[in-house]
Amino acid sequence: MHNQRHYPYVTIPPGASPLPNPSPLQAYPDEFEHNAPSGDLLNPWDQTPTTRHPNGRPGELRSRPRTRSAYEPLPPTISFPEPEIHRFASQRTTLHPYSPRHRPSKSDDGHDSLPPSGDHSTRPFTPVTPDSASSMHYPPEDDWEAPVNQLTQELSNVSLYSEEGLRLFQAGHQLAEKDEEWHRLVPPEAQEALGKKEVERQSVLFELFKSERDYVEDLRLVTEVFIEPLQFAKPPVIASDRLRPFVQEVFWNLGQIFVHHERMLAALFERQLDQHPLVQSVTDIVLETCFQFQADYESYIKHYPIAEERHRTELSRNKNYQVFIQKCSQDPRMRKRDMITFLSRPVTRLPRLHLILEHIQKITEPGHPDLEDLPLLLNILSDFLKSTQPGIAAAENRVKYWNVCESLTMPKGQIMDLDWYDDSRSLVYSGPVARRSKSEMDWHPWTDLFAVLLDNYLLLTKEERRTGGILKRYVSSRPIPLEYLKLGSFEGQPESRRERSEEGGILDSLRAQYKPIYPFTIYHSADKLERRYTLYAPTESAREKWRNALVETKGIDDVRRDANKWFAPQLVDDGSFRSPGAYTPRGFGSKASGRVVNAVSFTAAGGKRLMAVGCATGIYVGLRGDISFRKILSYGNPSSIIVLQEFNKFIVHHESYLLSYSLDILARVAMYQAPASSLDASMEKIAGEDGTVLFCTVGRIKQRMIVIYALKSFFQITVHALEACNLSELRRTPSRGSQGTVSSFRPFGEPLYVPKDAYSVMALAKMIAISTEKGIVIADPTDATRQIIQVVPDFSGATCDSTDMADLKTRCEDAKPLGLIRTETREILVVYDTLGCYITKQGVPHRKCGFILWETKATSFAHRGSHVMLFSSEFIEIRSISTGRLDQVIEGSDIRLLMHTNLKSHSADDPLLVAMRGTKDDKDGVSDKIIELVRTGDFNSTQTPMTPTPVEGLWDEWDM
Repeated sequence: MHNQRHYPYVTIPPGASPLPNPSPLQAYPDEFEHNAPSGDLLNPWDQTPTTRHPNGRPGELRSRPRTRSAYEPLPPTISFPEPEIHRFASQRTTLHPYSPRHRPSKSDDGHDSLPPSGDHSTRPFTPVTPDSASSMHYPPEDDWEAPVNQLTQELSNVSLYSEEGLRLFQAGHQLAEKDEEWHRLVPPEAQEALGKKEVERQSVLFELFKSERDYVEDLRLVTEVFIEPLQFAKPPVIASDRLRPFVQEVFWNLGQIFVHHERMLAALFERQLDQHPLVQSVTDIVLETCFQFQADYESYIKHYPIAEERHRTELSRNKNYQVFIQKCSQDPRMRKRDMITFLSRPVTRLPRLHLILEHIQKITEPGHPDLEDLPLLLNILSDFLKSTQPGIAAAENRVKYWNVCESLTMPKGQIMDLDWYDDSRSLVYSGPVARRSKSEMDWHPWTDLFAVLLDNYLLLTKEERRTGGILKRYVSSRPIPLEYLKLGSFEGQPESRRERSEEGGILDSLRAQYKPIYPFTIYHSADKLERRYTLYAPTESAREKWRNALVETKGIDDVRRDANKWFAPQLVDDGSFRSPGAYTPRGFGSKASGRVVNAVSFTAAGGKRLMAVGCATGIYVGLRGDISFRKILSYGNPSSIIVLQEFNKFIVHHESYLLSYSLDILARVAMYQAPASSLDASMEKIAGEDGTVLFCTVGRIKQRMIVIYALKSFFQITVHALEACNLSELRRTPSRGSQGTVSSFRPFGEPLYVPKDAYSVMALAKMIAISTEKGIVIADPTDATRQIIQVVPDFSGATCDSTDMADLKTRCEDAKPLGLIRTETREILVVYDTLGCYITKQGVPHRKCGFILWETKATSFAHRGSHVMLFSSEFIEIRSISTGRLDQVIEGSDIRLLMHTNLKSHSADDPLLVAMRGTKDDKDGVSDKIIELVRTGDFNSTQTPMTPTPVEGLWDEWDM
């Protein structure tokens, strides 16, 4: 019958005889020693082992104070006789059922054990009747302890007959599955006495015990069935060098989670044995464990998608692993569950635990202490589960990103470093798009593509499903870096795409259907016409998603790159140099300096930093950072201006002449400390009287400062090298010109005859490299017997595939070589205006004849540290020398490299000056802005990330 009372009592029938055990002390000899008071003060009917451990106020439900761990045994205390001694719910220090110190069960002391079938043999209960209920004392509703302790004392005797079944349950799957329920281990009389709501509560608590037991068993199986056999398999399932990382990545910190729950299960079982059949509370145990396992769960849950993907990838690629997993599935303890189920158990355990506790809260009577603790515990679990969702989403996104990257197939021959293996890389958005064919004669004008938006690139691919279900995505066009990606229109009207009938046949055209598709346009900012793409999304919402994803991703990329620049532009001047513009008055253009073409910094006497700027109207000199520049020389549009600080020389290449001036006098004239005539008196003609100087540069060859220039005379071009001399050597140096004059330069080796199509030269460590239309000529001016060594790249000795070599050769022949850069990997990067390729120190193409395509067409380049800087009219493209990875892009208008000599072997102090269109356009004209590109340092390191590691003895032949 249904008991209407809040906290029912069990009535002991009149004349009931005592239990067969004559004394409760005999059942627990280890727990009761000589501490019991003299005299039989305790009633044998309500005597329990916990009566000698009072803790807190009478009737306290918690077995321990809040500050004490649920896993710590309580210190023994001595109980003294009191008028009323209560039984405390969780004070009995019962040992773990698996402990070797297991006390004898009550069934071992003469009681019949509970059969596994659930056929209970118990003493009959006397149900509470309305008549007896009217004569009984009801405590106030808020007095929870007294009736609960009385009920616990009465049910304790009943529990003697079901304890053996409880131990079988805790031992794990030793009872029939239908018997592993609370109502199967409790007599019907006890269930009737408790009432429906309390019976439901006890059943849910029992479900918590059962689910925790099964969970711990599953975690143990992971080690016994999967991890240990995998680690000790012979022959090995996974190669030894990959085994440990694989186990760590797949099973992560599962062992630490197992330890937490093994301890919690022991505490729960102890509480269950102590209080069965009326378990009052387990909230304290779960709450304390929850505080302990949060960090480990957070780490596992966030890593789980990666672990699952790592397992699936190995399963698809390793046949031995497939056999191993199949063998594991045959273990009867697996119960037809796969490994993914076991790996996901920690992910699903906490939500299930939350549901069970939530159910317990709903059916708990008012006034129960659990109503104070359960909301706290539920809030903690709920907040924790919410906090892990972003981590799970990030890990799932990471897995999708890896899947996309692994499926990509790049165009053959191209070297593309998309920075895939950076931990910060992620997949932003992907989906199917369509593109219209350019050919008007194409019978199938639509091409289905799969677009992939990473956080640094946009890729357009074609999908192909191979045998075995392997998906490949072929990159159909060059990936577009987000720095160059521009968005066009997303507002176009939908167009109709004709869909083929799935049935096919002669009447296919009549059964064809038309579907609307929605266009949007993107393009490459460096090639707006050729690399312009109009793509079609299948729905309007998909087009809007693409738009939002592109806008958001580009914004994030701009902020990230702005905060992580490899080279920071620092403004030097904006406004001192002007060209006539739309707002310039007529006739004022003659007063403007004109476009800046060269610039160089140097230090004058007294440590003042000056800068010389070559413009259309002449060469101006002034203090760096000052707006006042003075025109010193009238050489308009000089081809080059070079400063040799240690030799006190200022070199100017203007038209057909190469001239030299005193650097000190130039500075004094600029600061009005000397007349202009004194500068003319210091002029020295280096070359130009015997022909026209085409180009020139300076550099160190064999530790000497060398000026190299090309001289065109009649129908041939010769390259000359001159060594700069210091003051102590001037008197001993014969003059190249008229007799009686002292030259500051002396010949270095012999003139070199080069092809007529040569247009630039650069100094190597021992030789020089001359750029021609057919390649780069390597020559030694000091050795007449082998002046011309070879032309690089040398395709005759290439060992790569003939198709790849032919493709590289064709591309190199169509490009303009700019120079060479030594890498740290025993290679040389050949820089062309449109591409770059790697060669060995013998000049042979390397890396399977692969090549890097620049995003822009470069007009010049500079080498700084581990980066090559490619200059075009609108962009400065900064790439890693060793990989070709695009690290930074600087955008501008009318960009010019002003100083490109590397006199200090690319040291951090070597300034790199660049001019571009300024920000001022007024009556004074349009300004040219001069900036210096300064290498930034690594925030977490004292060394800059661009500092190269010097490698000695690598360049014995060219010694670059």
